[in-house]
Amino acid sequence: MTAPSPPTPQSNLPSRAVPAGTARSRTVTGQEPLDALDAELLLALTDEPRAPVAALAQRLGLSRNTVQARLGKLRRRSVLRSFERRIDPAALGYPLSAVITTRVRQRRLEEVADALARIPEVVEVDGLSGDTDLLVRVVATDADDLYRIAGRVLAAPGVERTSTALVMRELVRHRLTPLLRRSAGD
Repeated sequence: MTAPSPPTPQSNLPSRAVPAGTARSRTVTGQEPLDALDAELLLALTDEPRAPVAALAQRLGLSRNTVQARLGKLRRRSVLRSFERRIDPAALGYPLSAVITTRVRQRRLEEVADALARIPEVVEVDGLSGDTDLLVRVVATDADDLYRIAGRVLAAPGVERTSTALVMRELVRHRLTPLLRRSAGD
């Protein structure tokens, strides 16, 4: 005779929170993925980023306290990121965008990251696997400015080699709405 399986913890969320047959999993960062209700809340914020809690609660059919608690949880988990991503660099006088792939000497990654963070035109740095160590996103006022910025990246202590590519056109903007819709069960 086999022992019964231990009961699975039940959530106080509506049944739509985790689609049937979907196991809860953890992300690479160790965080539990968002549930459908969080995804619906984030979709509402995507449509109206400055919507007050009362308007979000009405739109989602939830109490204000529930929406406020959910927003607090999302903030604590750092799900809601900086407003900066929504600002167009061209509006600040930086119409050129480029990516600089960067190879770093072993054990110098932190030093290089600190040096890159001090270059104002470096807007994002991602660590990569493979032959290239970093993908550095930069903005520039013109080609001469890009040349200067690429030189600063190459001169950072610990940088071994770089390769710069100009972004000719943005074909797909940064987006998460399709993933939010999937998580929300739409």
